[in-house]
Amino acid sequence: MSFNSLPLQSVSDDLVDACGNDPGQICEWVFDASGNATLSSIIGWAVDKPLTILIVLLAAFIGSRILKRAILHFGERLTAERENRALAQLQKIKGIEKITDKVKASNVLQGEQSDLRTKARTETLTSVLSSIASLVIWTVAVLISLGEIGINLGPLIAGAGIVGVAVGFGAQSIVKDFLSGMFMLVEDQYGVGDSVDVGLASGTVERMTLRTTILRDTNGSVWYIPNGEIARVGNRSQVWSRAVLDVDVAYETDLRHAQQIMQDVAVGLWHDEEFVDGDIIEEPKVLGVQNLGIDGITLRLIAKTDPSEQWAVARELRIRIKEAFDTEGIEMPFPQRTVWINQEK
Repeated sequence: MSFNSLPLQSVSDDLVDACGNDPGQICEWVFDASGNATLSSIIGWAVDKPLTILIVLLAAFIGSRILKRAILHFGERLTAERENRALAQLQKIKGIEKITDKVKASNVLQGEQSDLRTKARTETLTSVLSSIASLVIWTVAVLISLGEIGINLGPLIAGAGIVGVAVGFGAQSIVKDFLSGMFMLVEDQYGVGDSVDVGLASGTVERMTLRTTILRDTNGSVWYIPNGEIARVGNRSQVWSRAVLDVDVAYETDLRHAQQIMQDVAVGLWHDEEFVDGDIIEEPKVLGVQNLGIDGITLRLIAKTDPSEQWAVARELRIRIKEAFDTEGIEMPFPQRTVWINQEK
């Protein structure tokens, strides 16, 4: 019994000496064929290890390509869903059963600016996610490859962990900025050309990166705001905007007549194809008396417009309402002072 087991034990020990405790297929095959431990060890190290590393790197390459395609598909679906929600909001606006040619021409969703913004947002988001995914996959592949050639990964991983913790503490604000920027892109909170109020500043977005948002305010000042410091965002340019006009009239004015004039003027601008500075996308409405002030009565008018066009529409409405009031003899109040002269001596 022991006589038969000795040769097997001897062969097993020689195989371990030649190929290690976990012999590869190539090394074991060469040892079985030649019985030469040195030759088996050399060929096993020269062929088996590189072959394993090659398989690992090939798997990493294929995995990264598949993941990049999945991320690209995810980005396209994300932007498509955002556009569909915006289109549904427009189609639900009262008085619009379908998007008219005038609204289509405004490039809210289908125009060149919207397409460029959507494309840029998708490319930025997918590029960042793809880079992160590739970095993780290739880091794991390199670590596995280093382990295959006999490098002890324990101290290496421990050292990298210490460095990572130190860098993490020192770069918390930068990491916060990048994460906030990514979520802003995913949620499409705002984009280049939007008029926004971010609390710290307000103005038009000139450029947006993962770390900072660059605004230009009405005075021409440029503001550089780290994304991590933006706690709230008010976007005046998404899907539609609203022009709000408060018009003062004298107390002697026939209010119903004044409201009808304002309504007629606003509806006239709505249907005016020659006015190209802005588009009204829903029939304007006079809400009525907004305030009873010291000098006059305030009437409020609202009109839904294309994004960022509320100011141009409001300016044109003010001009036309003033002209209509002058024609109808409706007086707009101004501060007055009554002086009583005591003539008694």
